[in-house]
Amino acid sequence: MSTTSPAQYQLFVNGAYVDGTGPDSYDVHSPATGEHVGTIPVPSAADLDAAVKAANDAQAKWARVNVWERAKVCHRIGDELAKRVDELARLQTLEQGKPLAESVADIEEAAQLFHLHAEDAVRLHGETMPSTVGNKRMFTFHAPVGTWGIITPWNFPLLMLAEFVAPGLATGNAHVVKPPANTPLTVLKAMEAFVAAGLPEGLVNIVAGEGATGDALVRHEGIDAIGFIGSSATGAKIQAAAGLKRSIMECSGNGPLVVLADADLDAAAKAAVYGAYLCSGQVCCATERVVVHQDAHDGFVEAVLRAAADVVLGDPFAATTNLGPLNNEGVAAKMDRHMADARERGAKILTGGGRRGGQPTDLYYEFTVVDDVPVDALLSREESFGPVVPIITGANDDELLRIANDDKLGLQGAVFTQNMGAAFRFIEEMAVGQVIVNDSTCFWDINMPFGGAGNRGTGWGRIGGKHTLLDMSDLRTGVISL
Repeated sequence: MSTTSPAQYQLFVNGAYVDGTGPDSYDVHSPATGEHVGTIPVPSAADLDAAVKAANDAQAKWARVNVWERAKVCHRIGDELAKRVDELARLQTLEQGKPLAESVADIEEAAQLFHLHAEDAVRLHGETMPSTVGNKRMFTFHAPVGTWGIITPWNFPLLMLAEFVAPGLATGNAHVVKPPANTPLTVLKAMEAFVAAGLPEGLVNIVAGEGATGDALVRHEGIDAIGFIGSSATGAKIQAAAGLKRSIMECSGNGPLVVLADADLDAAAKAAVYGAYLCSGQVCCATERVVVHQDAHDGFVEAVLRAAADVVLGDPFAATTNLGPLNNEGVAAKMDRHMADARERGAKILTGGGRRGGQPTDLYYEFTVVDDVPVDALLSREESFGPVVPIITGANDDELLRIANDDKLGLQGAVFTQNMGAAFRFIEEMAVGQVIVNDSTCFWDINMPFGGAGNRGTGWGRIGGKHTLLDMSDLRTGVISL
């Protein structure tokens, strides 16, 4: 896919596309083709003020709208997004680089989320409780929080917006969204669907920009709460700036996939490979580390290499491609550092290991399998965010669990075993928010509460189903004297 000339994009404020009033702009380039595909205005302070005011004014009215009516609007947004799947998916692949089939699935799921949260919101009930004082009745209900500042990641630009905006709208909130600087185009284009659905003006505003825009959004006194998906390093900065504002923080992962001695090795290998090539490994719950029992090691390595042969690196618009380019040079450079460190530490590169054709500026990174990875290697200690399967070996289940938990991040993990007792042990003792048994670390269901373990640097709150509705609403209590 190519464009004849770069599109000049606008901000989306108070229900309409508007020019930015600031002097600056920046260009978006496709990681797939290298071409300049869009120019984005950097919002000025006045632009941000206008977006926040529009959101606050709209939210005051939206909070009084019956939840059944809010649900109808969400259903219409879902329908309108579904009509635009092909157009939005092609634009996302152009700016993000992931294979077209993945982009289609992303946009379809984003549409589905608006239907899901519309249905869940009308069933978000409170409860009535007896009082220790005989002449009182107490009851609870869920109220909107207000205006949310939303900062979304570049790996799933529209889908992650929907993860916040769908439950936020359903529960009566408004939003000012800063989409990722690298991939803002799909989000801006998708606002056409929101307008067509009849969303009241001001409830969703888009102020694309870079880090300074996000910082100003978080600090803005008109923003009541923060929703963030991205790296733990950025999340820590946001939380420091946000102060006591309510927040949902879904941050980095370094997902361990644990393979016990009795595992189905072909299934484990396919899951590890899938978890490393999905979105080119640029997923917070990617298979970042594979921790294998020594008795299963040789068979697992053979199975991984067989599965890796099915990975096709290439043009993300080609039907046969399942591994596209990395999104940006920063991620590619990090992969370079991790691979150099692995070589220095004596790890074995079994396949791949660098950029396509050895070109130092190419964002297409070969699918890589690395064996004998030391536990102190960067491939083990840090989130690589690239298409790599690092294999670490342990002597027994205790050591496998220790290695899996020897990490500062605790988002999502997986374990392969045919022993129910072992499965339950890892579910309960692996220090992650979710443990997937006999499937990929990238397993996802829109009803599943997804987020990090409380004692790790992966944030708090939950993305998924009714759990996000609960996090994006305010539990209130009424007490009545009889």
